[in-house]
Amino acid sequence: MSVLQLTGVSKSFPGKAQPAVDSVSLDVESGEILVIVGESGCGKTTLLRLIAGLEIPSRGEIRIGERVMFDWTTVVPPERRGVGLVFQDYALFPHLTVARNIDFGIENVSRTDRARRVAELLGLVGLEGFAARYPHELSGGEQQRVALARALAPAPSLVLLDEPFSNLDAVLKQQMREEVHRILRTAGSTALFVVHDREDALTLGDRIAALRHGAIQQIGTARALSEHPVSEYVARYLAPPNGGSVEGWKRIDASTVTPPPPF
Repeated sequence: MSVLQLTGVSKSFPGKAQPAVDSVSLDVESGEILVIVGESGCGKTTLLRLIAGLEIPSRGEIRIGERVMFDWTTVVPPERRGVGLVFQDYALFPHLTVARNIDFGIENVSRTDRARRVAELLGLVGLEGFAARYPHELSGGEQQRVALARALAPAPSLVLLDEPFSNLDAVLKQQMREEVHRILRTAGSTALFVVHDREDALTLGDRIAALRHGAIQQIGTARALSEHPVSEYVARYLAPPNGGSVEGWKRIDASTVTPPPPF
């Protein structure tokens, strides 16, 4: 069952000759982790913001579950999309405790149930005993766990994560990749990551979508993209370090693939 379905989604900004997002179509299945990867400025974050409802598409259709979130007659606001968001800078409320940050989005439940949900999530992200702390008392990795717990608190149908590891050093980044992946799997969440790092993409994604100039160049498993890239752009991002697949893409039938322009 598709949790997220995009059909021909585009976004153009005034004064820009090329769309930021150009006719993107994709499905994300229940429990799947999809990673959008690409160079800076390729439209990754804009695409995520369109799904979240923070930007309005120029055309196309967005469905989350059975509901239309955007088409030519419908625009559902962000707070009604059932989506959890984890921002690049975590966006925790500095004046609220960890517990209050996590329960911020939980609505229409009793105080007892809210407390139970917060305790459950603190256990899930490995922060038992941190409920009364404030964000400035946490490390970067701990702040990220709180941000993820907050996104999961309302039990969203979809979690969107925008470059969640970009502010971490190399050692902590590797640790947090594994930890966030474990948390999402344990929670049974459907998730979409936006990243620019090859290791993030290969480590996290059940499938990877390579984006360039706002359009999907290739989508598939990490193995499919790394071993059989359809363009040099995809190969440079996802080929093994020895670069074998960078050359391999040139062997594809030229009648089925139009190579991108030189860098």
